[in-house]
Amino acid sequence: MKTNPLPDWATPIISEILSEVEKVVIGKREVLRELLLALLVGGHVLLEGVPGVAKTHIAKTFASVIGCKFTRIQFTADLLPADITGSYMFDQKSSEFKLRKGPLFSNIVLIDEINRGTPKTQAATIEAMNEQQITIEGQTFSLETPFMVIATMNPIETDGIYPLVQAERDRFMFRLHLDYPNEDEERQLLAKIDNIESYSVHQVTTAERIRALSPYVKKVHVSEDVAQYMVDLIRRTRDQKQLRLGPSPRALIQLSKACKAKAILEGRSYVIPDDVKNLIWPTLNHRIWLTREAELEEINSADIIARVVNETAIPGLREIGSTT
Repeated sequence: MKTNPLPDWATPIISEILSEVEKVVIGKREVLRELLLALLVGGHVLLEGVPGVAKTHIAKTFASVIGCKFTRIQFTADLLPADITGSYMFDQKSSEFKLRKGPLFSNIVLIDEINRGTPKTQAATIEAMNEQQITIEGQTFSLETPFMVIATMNPIETDGIYPLVQAERDRFMFRLHLDYPNEDEERQLLAKIDNIESYSVHQVTTAERIRALSPYVKKVHVSEDVAQYMVDLIRRTRDQKQLRLGPSPRALIQLSKACKAKAILEGRSYVIPDDVKNLIWPTLNHRIWLTREAELEEINSADIIARVVNETAIPGLREIGSTT
């Protein structure tokens, strides 16, 4: 079996994407890798962090480097669904109604402060995220591939926000938390600030090349043992008494897709248990809902997921790479 399933042109492109973004984004390599994982399998990402930790900067730079069409939407309380999906406008010259496409018609859509939009406006993104299409006045339009929503949230402020309903949170493949940089990273930031602010990142690939990688991800092998390991983790999480709501079947599907993409990034044609263990936290942390009693006892999602991983048997490695 071929160890690296990718064509010769693909491996250097993946490395170049990460390296180019890191020229202006310091200390966020894991976040960048997980953005790339989601992109390869049509997933969406929720970036959560206090103001000033480069959430918007990361999304804009990432889109520029991969050569995809990028749009940014600032969610506010007065934003209407038609403002983001589009609408038919009457053209006086032609005396016809013509479609004005909204900013969701793009490859990479950054939604800044998604929880400041009203529930009705938030809901307008669900069809696009789940089905990669938009319906306007009864007519359905397919979106381009790749299509990815990167939404940001500030977890501190609570005034004037509309918390995301669970159905919408479940549409995001990952929720990634951006912490403050460490001391060394902040020193690097100050030392390079003039170059960072003036540097224009270079495009290293195209949307067509990203699309071409999709069939290779789908061919990544998941052994029966590893598939059962994923099922065991999801079901055991769902059974935790401290939860009012556990991960949905969509979480299992997204976990599997993410693990396949991780294998591709690491030059493997098969998924290993470490892929699952590394990705279960970003995949599940926004999909579980604690009971009131658990919150009062200061139990958090990380405690529960860590306990589930520790208590779930890891399959042996002997047959993981086998396709039989």
